[in-house]
Amino acid sequence: MAAKTPRTPAPRTPAHRTPAHPVVLSDRALNRATLDRQLLLRRSAMPAKDAVAHLVGLQAQNTKPPYFQLYARLADFDPEELSALMESREVVRIVSLRSTLHTHTADDALTLRPLVQPARERELKNFRRGLDGVDLDRLAAVTVELVEERPRPVKELREELLTRWPDADPLALTAAARCLLPLVQVTPRGLWGRGGQVALTTLEHWLGRPAGPAPAPDATVLRYLAAFGPASVKDFQAWAGLTRTKEVFERLRPRLLTFRDERGVELFDLPDAPRPDPDTPAPPRFLPEFDNVLLGHADRTRVVPQANKGRNWVGNQSFGTVLIDGFFEAVWRVEPTGGTATLTVQPLRRPSRAERAEITEEAARMLAVMTDATAYDVRFGTFLDFGDG
Repeated sequence: MAAKTPRTPAPRTPAHRTPAHPVVLSDRALNRATLDRQLLLRRSAMPAKDAVAHLVGLQAQNTKPPYFQLYARLADFDPEELSALMESREVVRIVSLRSTLHTHTADDALTLRPLVQPARERELKNFRRGLDGVDLDRLAAVTVELVEERPRPVKELREELLTRWPDADPLALTAAARCLLPLVQVTPRGLWGRGGQVALTTLEHWLGRPAGPAPAPDATVLRYLAAFGPASVKDFQAWAGLTRTKEVFERLRPRLLTFRDERGVELFDLPDAPRPDPDTPAPPRFLPEFDNVLLGHADRTRVVPQANKGRNWVGNQSFGTVLIDGFFEAVWRVEPTGGTATLTVQPLRRPSRAERAEITEEAARMLAVMTDATAYDVRFGTFLDFGDG
């Protein structure tokens, strides 16, 4: 049986009372707590579907990142496991949190999308100039009729909508349809090792069951804390793309513990959630672009050192990130050449010899599972000193 991870002592004040001097959690303590809940301190044996639910979805603008997110977190992960869940419609690709495409379990898609629907509808103001003369209720009804007749590629849907509203902006029409309706990307889009253009239908039609009414956000806050806590009100709002949720935290306060970060911000947490010792070892992890752990907080310094903020971007290109000792300290990319997969790590600081060995070992394991290459080459690029650039 694995040894239990030590935890920082929790305040002895009862959960329903706020201590006069809340415990201050360092960035390193927050790092270890978040990595533990994100399954990044040690790989979990839970099934892929359970992991998708625990993480409250996987960011999925591109098709491959959800697979790499699960590889970094699960023991013996096989990409075909997630692919099979998509084919059986147990998980879906849908615009939800932060108006961003996510991979969610079917159950979560049916509840989270109604929760954030008002935020999606507020986005319509961004397209109002291109929607002059467009009856939004009719636009929604026409879109439902089209995509439930059969899944429609985006270009085809746009052309069909233009026949009804020829003077509207074409991009605004499909963007409005996405805001108004829970549209899912149907397979084969997103399947491992297979391609497919984006084709859309409604969530309820794809799953064959209706969504319920929009739930109260309380349960989602608790799930967020279980996967991303300890966290502030602003952290939750940044993750969910919602506003005015302070009253939700106040309502839940009697059930939660409170802390402060090094900057004095109040943090909330579940009483029984893991808060490992800040010195708990954190093995290197290769994360894809847009990994949840990098985007789950308003203040990301618990994972992204201030000096490395934005360094996984060059222009419009985002790179994968490497966590070294739990923090974003390198970027990575893979270039297939024949039967060899070449993975290049570009460090943002000089890793120690031991760290380089651990990074190389982790990279080789990932390439063996996540590529079809028969040979692997792991290289370290030149140390990147962005401060001079």
